[in-house]
Amino acid sequence: MILCLGEFMVELSQAADGTTRTGFGGDTLNTAVYLARLGQPTAYLTALGDDPFSTEARALMDGERVDHSASPTAPCRTMGLYTIRTNPTGERSFTYWRDRSPARDLFGTLFSPKVEQAILSARLIYLSGISLWLYDPPGLDRLFALLTKARTTGAQVTFDGNYRPRLWGPDPMPTRAVYARMLALTDICLATADDEAALWGDTGPEATHVRLTAAGIGEVVVKCGSEGALIAPGTRIATEANPRPVDTTAAGDSFNAGYLAARLSGQPPDQAALAGNRLAGRVIAHPGALIPRAAMP
Repeated sequence: MILCLGEFMVELSQAADGTTRTGFGGDTLNTAVYLARLGQPTAYLTALGDDPFSTEARALMDGERVDHSASPTAPCRTMGLYTIRTNPTGERSFTYWRDRSPARDLFGTLFSPKVEQAILSARLIYLSGISLWLYDPPGLDRLFALLTKARTTGAQVTFDGNYRPRLWGPDPMPTRAVYARMLALTDICLATADDEAALWGDTGPEATHVRLTAAGIGEVVVKCGSEGALIAPGTRIATEANPRPVDTTAAGDSFNAGYLAARLSGQPPDQAALAGNRLAGRVIAHPGALIPRAAMP
C-alpha cells in the first residue's frame, strides 16, 4: 500500500466568466487520487472535520478507491480551504484559509495507534514540504521517528519539496533545517527546480540533482516544467507536445503519481519520467487539480 500524508482542502477556482467552481484538492491528495487511478493501492492519511465538506471529501476518496480509514475526524472542526486564480498563460496563485485545519493536529491531539499503524504498515510513504509545514515541532519529531522506524522495516520514503514561501515565511533558514531532517530520511526525491532554487539558492536543475544526491538520496528527479524532468546530470526527459495550458494546478503532483506508479510497476526512471510527463500534460489541459477520469491517459 502507498500511503500519502498531508491535507485535504476545499478548492475554489475562478472561471473565465467570473463564476466560482467548488472542488477539492491538496498536493499530496492529488497525487494519491492519481496513483489510485493508475491502479496502485493507495491510502491517504490526514484529519478532517465533521462539516459537510469533510463528509463530501470522504465520499470523494471512496469513489476514487483511496483508503482513508486511518484518518481521524475532529469534532466541531472544518477542513481547510484555498482559492486558485490563473493568469492568461495558465499559471496560478493561491490564497489559503487553513490555520485551524484538523490536519495540523494529526501528530498532536488527533494522533492514535491507527495513525501509527498506517505509517508502519505502508510499502511507500509519500509526503511534501507542504505536509511538513502543517505540523508543529513536537508533531514533526513524532513524524520523523515514525518514518525512521518504517524505513527499518522496508518502507521507502518519497519526498517532494514543494516549497511555498508564503506558508513558511520570509526567512528560509528554519525551513532548510526542517527539510534537511526530511532529506536524511528520503529514498526518492521528486524535486521542482524553481522551488529548490528559491529555498537553497541552486543555480540550476543539475546543481539541485548533485546536491540531493550528495545528501545520500538514492533516486532523484528534478522537475523542470515545460523543459521536462532531469533524472541525472545531463539526462533530461522531454515533455510531450501539449496544448496551451489551461491550469497548471497539480502538474507536479500528477507527474509524481505517474512516475511512482511506473517505478512501482518495474519501469526504469526514464520511462517513469515519460509517464509522469504524459499525465501532467493531460492535467494542465483541464481546470482544477483533479481532472475527469475520462481524460486520464
